[in-house]
Amino acid sequence: MELNSPTTQRSGPARFDDSDNSALLQVQGISVAYGRNPPAVRDLSFQVRRQDIACLLGPSGCGKTTVLRAIAGFVPLQGGRIVVSGREVSGPAHTEPPETRGIGVVFQDYALFPHLSIADNVAFGLRSLTQADRRRRVSQMLELVGLQGVAHRFPHELSGGQQQRVALGRALAPNPALVLMDEPFSNLDIEMRERLSAEVREILKASGTTAVLVTHDQHEAFAMADVVGVMQDGRLSQWDRPYQLYHEPTSRFTADFVGAGAFVRGQVHETDGKRRIAIALGELDGGSYQRGGHGQAVDVLLRPDDVIHDDRSPATAAVVRKLFRGAEFLYTLRLDSGEEVLSLVPSHHNHAIGERIGVRLEVDHVVAFPAGQG
Repeated sequence: MELNSPTTQRSGPARFDDSDNSALLQVQGISVAYGRNPPAVRDLSFQVRRQDIACLLGPSGCGKTTVLRAIAGFVPLQGGRIVVSGREVSGPAHTEPPETRGIGVVFQDYALFPHLSIADNVAFGLRSLTQADRRRRVSQMLELVGLQGVAHRFPHELSGGQQQRVALGRALAPNPALVLMDEPFSNLDIEMRERLSAEVREILKASGTTAVLVTHDQHEAFAMADVVGVMQDGRLSQWDRPYQLYHEPTSRFTADFVGAGAFVRGQVHETDGKRRIAIALGELDGGSYQRGGHGQAVDVLLRPDDVIHDDRSPATAAVVRKLFRGAEFLYTLRLDSGEEVLSLVPSHHNHAIGERIGVRLEVDHVVAFPAGQG
């Protein structure tokens, strides 16, 4: 898959420099297939530094959970290798069992034992410790996840958010080198999901734990992760910091999948040695676009925060849809060209469908791809 960067020409999907020796997890060119089906994951590589939280983000069926299962040791590799703390745990001819990898797993459905108390659930992986050490470790974990007062309760007596924290405490109790989390907040409502993702990030950082999260929810990924890998059809489209994924996507897929936005048609032109991109709302600095020359047709990504409502602007657009978000409206605006863009506007600007409003551009990161790509 060819990746076209809006800023510089690069040869692969990894933008974030993670090539140092502090990587705890190294996934090197792995491929995974189920039976005779085409590979679910193909030649995928990334690494995660110690104490970082990484996320694999993508739509259903892109292979992200398969990668997590391969790291955990639940599925064998067809090719490549997985190294944890300098030790190869998976290769084409070798798959170390999950229980010897030193990896904790937090499942989507929590997988708590209903007949055991919360304390006994957390203590489940600590059978090698003495009874006193086990009690001490359970107490530490319950304090870490903020559940000191529920040690003697049972899972059904707790809320979904509390059960999730119990599952995390159980995964952290044996002091694993790495924790894997598979869609950990998918069973929770939106408000609980947002709050708990911030809490879980704090817990992981406080314990110094390296983690890999799998989700299809970009808000969850951005709230928790230090680095995010966007997956498409079993491959990495981009591996980067959340800020760069949003403002500097290196592929049309990443640009489309991450964040809201709309593409408008533009044309590159050069005047007096300066490259500009002309679109329906005006001209943008095209100096960062390196894929084509004068006269090339391009698709330019405009984020909702790039299109500013301004009553004094001579350029206007018609409101065709509006979504009330409390503090702001997300307007869909139709330009005179017939193209539609999005704009975030403070909610005291309550415009009617069909009304024309003034707009102007305020684009700090120009993202463009050859016209029609993807």
